[in-house]
Amino acid sequence: MIESGMITEMLGAAPVFLLVAVRALAMIETAPLLSSESVPQTAKIALAGFAAYAVFPSALMYGSVLSFSTLSFVFLALGEAIIGIITGFYLTIIFSAFSTAGQFFSLQMGFGASETFDPLSQVENPLMGQYLNLVAMLIFLVLGGFNTLFLGGFQRSIESVNVFALIQGREHVTGMLLAGLSRLFLDAIVISMPILGTLFLTSLATGLISKAAPQINLLSEGFPISITTAFLLLAVTMPFMVEAFGRIIDSGWEAIETLYARIGEAVSFRALPVTGGAA
Repeated sequence: MIESGMITEMLGAAPVFLLVAVRALAMIETAPLLSSESVPQTAKIALAGFAAYAVFPSALMYGSVLSFSTLSFVFLALGEAIIGIITGFYLTIIFSAFSTAGQFFSLQMGFGASETFDPLSQVENPLMGQYLNLVAMLIFLVLGGFNTLFLGGFQRSIESVNVFALIQGREHVTGMLLAGLSRLFLDAIVISMPILGTLFLTSLATGLISKAAPQINLLSEGFPISITTAFLLLAVTMPFMVEAFGRIIDSGWEAIETLYARIGEAVSFRALPVTGGAA
């Protein structure tokens, strides 16, 4: 049967399967949603094993049997983990833009002291940051994010990037991560600027009216006005935000794809050092 033959190949090339599983587990531990503590560790390990099983035929095309007793295998596993971490961590940077955008205007609308623990981003986050992060997660699911993550990100990385290509292209990796951090704040400002700018004008108008007519005492009603204005703006601009969120997520996939194209090469485990004795 095909399944028994597949299992036999996996047992014969167990080190290759283990390397692929390490990369999958590292990506799962750092990717959005999957890295949440609400997902049991057992489920993460099982998903990593299933992902490694699914792409094992592709990895086997480039694989040869490695010895578990070699020190080089330990460094290879560490390199595979770094590749998985880079993929998941970059997506986490992209998603941080949404919660950061909520933090920018939470203080202006009166929710600055409403920080609570966000189970999705695993950090203390204002309510508006959690709201935008939740919307981004739903858009990620609607756009088939997990399908792209495993078929586009994981499987393609197995076919194009190995540890040696990562070392040779470390400048490109560093540049991508730095560009991602810079783009995090740029995207957050672009997302929050309509609401942030409107709230600033609302506060300015309220202050001017209070100075011109002190008997109105609008400053005591400043928080309700700001909160109402922010919620109205969120309702009006949400369709445009959804479109912007989709473009930001797509740009993240394009950045990862560009990185693979720049440093990638056909994975060839046959070129890896194979020794039978202990290191």
